[in-house]
Amino acid sequence: MKTRTLRHMALAGFAVALLASCSGLSYYAQAARGQVSLLSDARPIEDWLADNGTDSKLRVRLATARQIRSFAVKELGLPDNGSYKNYARLSRPYVLWNIVATPELSLRPLQWCFPVAGCVNYRGYYSKEDAQAYARELRADGHDVQVGGVPAYSTLGWFNDPLISTFIHYPDAELARLIFHELSHQVVYVPGDSQFNESFASAVEEAGVERWLSGFGNDTMRQNYASFAARKKDFLKLLLEYRRALEANYASKAPPAAKREAKARLFAQLKEDYLVLKASWGGFAGYDRFFAEPLSNAHLASIATYTDFVPAFRTLLAREKTFAGFYASARKLAALEKAERHRRLKALAPRA
Repeated sequence: MKTRTLRHMALAGFAVALLASCSGLSYYAQAARGQVSLLSDARPIEDWLADNGTDSKLRVRLATARQIRSFAVKELGLPDNGSYKNYARLSRPYVLWNIVATPELSLRPLQWCFPVAGCVNYRGYYSKEDAQAYARELRADGHDVQVGGVPAYSTLGWFNDPLISTFIHYPDAELARLIFHELSHQVVYVPGDSQFNESFASAVEEAGVERWLSGFGNDTMRQNYASFAARKKDFLKLLLEYRRALEANYASKAPPAAKREAKARLFAQLKEDYLVLKASWGGFAGYDRFFAEPLSNAHLASIATYTDFVPAFRTLLAREKTFAGFYASARKLAALEKAERHRRLKALAPRA
């Protein structure tokens, strides 16, 4: 354990030294401390299972996660490395908090650029208080801001990402979905192209869960996951509808004051329509936290990122027939210039 911790500290220290030349040394320092703490707290699944003090419910979840991890390698061709073979128990509900920000009358998110991940539409903090402090700065500058908790993230294979208490108790299929998604980022990742990266990982998770449920699920699990997926689809459809309405509002020739009034009306209507949708789900409240803060452009800025190219990747997987072929084709797309990559993905997408 000590040797592994020292190695983690050395790697994180190197990352800080590399990143300090950019800007915001204090930000990168908290990121390094958070990553080191997470890795240091993680212990192998086998150690938790052998520990008599491990809760019986946690034992079941860890055993399930181990089976899912093995399936990811054998059936989906995902990386067979140290990721998701350790477990860390945290005392907070999320591993970190992401900030998304936009101008007042635009859905185009601010970007933050990093040497490895490239430019992304969010900025993460391991402390909720630190995230909220930075959010206040952005709001003071006139930006719309959302602070959202994140249960998991990928270090793209640079570290052995652990299972975490923030998501280990998810239902089986949702746990599989998350593990498949995060491991996918280790297969193909293009710095600065979140639409490609997230849509690719979402396509892998969808296909992966379908296969996993076919082999290890039962009727109840399949029905529960179908309900989960249907609610997610309904919610995304609602958000995309309002995103389009807001885009039209901001693109109009109306004066700023009129755009602000329309913006307020649209967000008020979104809340009302969500309550109707929630009632149709029988009162399911899983998306209530989306409305925990006053709605703003930032809530809708990244919605399309996870879905835009999923239909194209589904088509590509069906054409290649195997995950190995699918990954090879995705890597070829990743090697292209961004404009050409997006053009080809749009050409792959089924016509509505």
